[in-house]
Amino acid sequence: METIPAKTILQKNKSSDWFGSDYNMNLYKGCCHGCIYCDSRSDCYRIEDFGRVRAKENCLEILRDELRRKVRTGVVGTGAMCDPYSPFEETEQLTRHAMELLDAFEFGAHVLTKSSLIARDADIFCSIAEHSPMLCQVTVTSADDKLSALVEPNVSRTSERLEAIAKLSESGLSTGIVMNPLLPFIEDTEENVLAIVRMAKECGARSVYPMFGLTMRSGQREYFYRKLEENFPGSGLAERYAKTYGERYVCNSPHIKRLWRVFTEECKKLGLVYEMRDIIASYKLGYGDSQLSFF
Repeated sequence: METIPAKTILQKNKSSDWFGSDYNMNLYKGCCHGCIYCDSRSDCYRIEDFGRVRAKENCLEILRDELRRKVRTGVVGTGAMCDPYSPFEETEQLTRHAMELLDAFEFGAHVLTKSSLIARDADIFCSIAEHSPMLCQVTVTSADDKLSALVEPNVSRTSERLEAIAKLSESGLSTGIVMNPLLPFIEDTEENVLAIVRMAKECGARSVYPMFGLTMRSGQREYFYRKLEENFPGSGLAERYAKTYGERYVCNSPHIKRLWRVFTEECKKLGLVYEMRDIIASYKLGYGDSQLSFF
């Protein structure tokens, strides 16, 4: 596949607030999943032709050298700017080999994807979990496969993602669902929220992390509106979004208070973790200093 030059792969995070990740890595640039709401398409990131996936040249060698130089290990996150399990990963296997390097240098990992391909690497995740924190998550925004195909057209359907989580959970791994974003006027119903929470429990996930809304910025906003008109013809959704949110960045659902209430009640009932700090503490429990931080 096409490659682009790269000087570095591993970036130190300013904080570990996002699922406990100390570092972040992107082995690819761009994403072909075509999710209509993707924030990474925003102008501020300056990614030309975002839908074209390119691999970073010599990324595994660069990553190996960067891991070797780190005095302190930590959790390496994936999926910040592009999905680590795009269709190209099936043959390129850059994410798989990167996980092997994290395992060899005894780093932990947080993997977030919309692809069922994540289940392929359960063996490496289990090996990492023997010495370091390991968290596997998939994004689910709709309980309905047909609706997920409209908002996330080139990605594994919801049912396939949940099957992958079930396989990882059966392997004893810490797994979770990220219900983010939940599109206002499309997915922000009690029925959808409760269905996702119950599906998470059924497939063995330990946590569900929500956002009852989405973010919109220049470049991505225009793309999102265009796709709303194409995928939901005659619905008037684009006009409704523009009228409701204008140039706002954070666009919360008008029903956010009610959704949060029914969501938390169902999570407590089913024993699912949903607060960020508790998700981090639960999958890091028992690994070094993190055991103390939990208490």
